Parts: sequence; C-alpha cells; structure tokens
Amino acid sequence: MRPDENKALIKKMGEAATLEDALRLLADDVRWTVMGTTKFSGTYSGKQDLVNRLIAPLTSQLETRGTSTVDQVIADDNCVVVQSRVHGRRTKSGRDYNNTYCIVYRLVGGLVQEVTEYCDTELVTAAFGA
Repeated sequence: MRPDENKALIKKMGEAATLEDALRLLADDVRWTVMGTTKFSGTYSGKQDLVNRLIAPLTSQLETRGTSTVDQVIADDNCVVVQSRVHGRRTKSGRDYNNTYCIVYRLVGGLVQEVTEYCDTELVTAAFGA
C-alpha cells in the first residue's frame, strides 16, 4: 500500500466505533510493544494477548476514556508515525491520565503488523501504580 493509504488505515483505526472494529485492522499475529518499565510495558503477541494483558486491564481501571487529539501523522513506505495526546481521561482511583503518545505502526498487506508505543511512563506509574 502507498503511504497515504496506510495513513488512512491508521486514521480509520483511531476513529473506530468499537474495539472490535479497531481489532479488525490488526494482523492476527500483531506484535505490540509498550516501551518502559511500567505495569503495562512489554510486548504483546497476537490480538488475544493484546486484549487480555493490555487493553482489558488498562480500560478496566479507567473511569473516563477521554478524547484524543492527533498532532501529527507521518507516513513513509510501510510505516506510519502518530503523535497524539489524550484529554479528559481519569482513572477509577480519581487520578488524571492525560498522556502524550508517539506510536509507530508498521503495516503489511493492509493490516497493522507491528506497533511500538512511546508515552510518559512516569505518568503511567503515577496514574496506575507500579
């Protein structure tokens, strides 16, 4: 796919109405890495592992999901890089969790094959604990 097509796919994933809609855009054997040493840091292999060990535990601790603002999207060949930030996100323990992100997506055959996520890890620990 061309870089503009890859950008459109990542935009579609970010605007997905449901988790299932977003997951359809990931390869079955997607590899998702969250950088750092937080309780959510690590590499998740496959959609089910991603949901079971990252998405479900993280979202279960959120009172509000907030909204995301995309600041920049850069695409080259099979990679798309998105800089974004979240507003209005709060944990069930009452802590704000308005993080900033830089996420690198690698696409193969019209699906997201690999993701590397960078964020403020100190904020993750402050909001969710060690």
